[in-house]
Amino acid sequence: MKRRDLLRLGRAGAGKRYRDRDEVDFVIVGSGAAGGVLARELAQAGFSVVVLEQGPRLTEADFTHDEYSRWVQWSMGDDPRDNGQTFRRTESERASVNPVAPPAIYARTVGGSSVHFTANFWRFHPSDFAEGTLWGSVPGADLVDWPITYDELEPYYTKVDWEVGVSGRAGANPYEPRRSRPYPMPPLPVKSSGVLFEKGCREMGWTAFPAPMAITSQPYRGRAGCVHCGFCMGFGCEMRAKSSTLVTMIPEAESTGRCEVRPESRVVGVELDRAGRTTGVRYLDASRTEHLQRGKAVILSANGAETPRLLFLSESNQFPNGLANSSGAVGRYLMFNGQTLVGASFEHELNEFKSVQVTRVMHDFYEADPERGFYGGGGIDARIFYHPMFWGMEGFGSRDDPWWGSDYKKLLREYPRSMYVNGHTTSLPVATNSITLDPRVRDTWGYPAIRVTYRDHPDDMSMMRFLQDRSVEIAEAAGAKRVWRHPVVEASITAHLLGTCRMGTDPATSVIDPDHRTHDVPNLFICDGSSLVTSGRGQPTMTIMALAFRAAERIGERARRGEI
Repeated sequence: MKRRDLLRLGRAGAGKRYRDRDEVDFVIVGSGAAGGVLARELAQAGFSVVVLEQGPRLTEADFTHDEYSRWVQWSMGDDPRDNGQTFRRTESERASVNPVAPPAIYARTVGGSSVHFTANFWRFHPSDFAEGTLWGSVPGADLVDWPITYDELEPYYTKVDWEVGVSGRAGANPYEPRRSRPYPMPPLPVKSSGVLFEKGCREMGWTAFPAPMAITSQPYRGRAGCVHCGFCMGFGCEMRAKSSTLVTMIPEAESTGRCEVRPESRVVGVELDRAGRTTGVRYLDASRTEHLQRGKAVILSANGAETPRLLFLSESNQFPNGLANSSGAVGRYLMFNGQTLVGASFEHELNEFKSVQVTRVMHDFYEADPERGFYGGGGIDARIFYHPMFWGMEGFGSRDDPWWGSDYKKLLREYPRSMYVNGHTTSLPVATNSITLDPRVRDTWGYPAIRVTYRDHPDDMSMMRFLQDRSVEIAEAAGAKRVWRHPVVEASITAHLLGTCRMGTDPATSVIDPDHRTHDVPNLFICDGSSLVTSGRGQPTMTIMALAFRAAERIGERARRGEI
């Protein structure tokens, strides 16, 4: 099938149609960064696949640049009024609902959060996979090694580059880990923020390099190059330049004739037989009618909040504490990634509202350093961050600034001359940071709401303050006329949901094995952000996709050997 036909297929959502009573080889829950990859790989390997996605299937016509619709009305399906997530700092507190914004942000649509992510696309470094050994014990945390190494995952990182389409320049980052192949496309054009960030880094003796982005810098595999509209972070891409699974993996999965993507299908339970094996999943369709989709195996790729929630909803006499939770680790070790913001305004207009968020990144402080006196590392980039409406509402970051009248108008005029220096840091795996079911609050479908319990570790806060100090130095060295800090506070909202079904070799301390198979249920697999053992430095999507390519290969091999 020609690529233009694949694109047409992807827009229409056409493909194989199965009946609930048809037992398919794999039922995949979620169609995002992991689920979309798994669907394509397993369908191309000859297996029958049904992908169940709780949100609708959107097309280019549905993607707008309406900030109010996106962030106030939550048009990508993550409306807190429907889902009613609750939040608390500690397990002793009673969790409450924030009616304005959910603590766990994720898109409910075919393609998942890969549709609305910023597309900043770093690989993890070798150290990320061995921090337990390299750093040792951290009081109050459970920092351990992954059961796999960077070298094992590197071929799959490279596969992500070329299969979904990543723009960048190999070798430009002096701290870049080994890579077996260059990027398929050159980096996106540098913006004013990138030029100034590079100048500031150079003055400080640090190295800025072209940002790897999952956005096409030129036409690639039948998709258009970026037109620099400025609405990447939080928005769908009407040009199909952003390398979401919606426009890359899913059309190719459907073109095999073996994969059905079924939108508006909210999974509410995983079914087990008496032998302790999955037989399929229960889901609600758009009319809230319950169905059972049968499958020889089930793969949960619903994200680091929805996956543990589904395991808790699937409790039974066999698994009274939640499905696949004999270790007690389901939902625990939630990691958000830390973030800091430093604003800077300059003499001349930068017009940062145009084009992609990020064109330059710095990794000089990526590695944890004992001389700092605390655990943690991170990366820094330059960006606009706020779109116009939210700049007027939040962009100054300080209530000391005027919020009305002529002085406020003067501040608004700084928008075209301003940029942000954005820090991205590690988050330690802490057992009490968790996803559980709220015993008092239910969502609009009548099921227990997600309850988020989260408090940043003191080392996480120290690392954020350290990186914000470096960001101020960069902005000042770049010649900013005015520099301001957004307060470094404990996180209560995130789009990074990591670590809640961690990978490991010991069934007593982990949920899945290195092949993403649950220790407790032989034909139940988990692959999404919940699989991560450590948090990286703030850009997990590429690693989630690489893990999915690796998982699909290994799951397929097991299926062919009759081991599932």
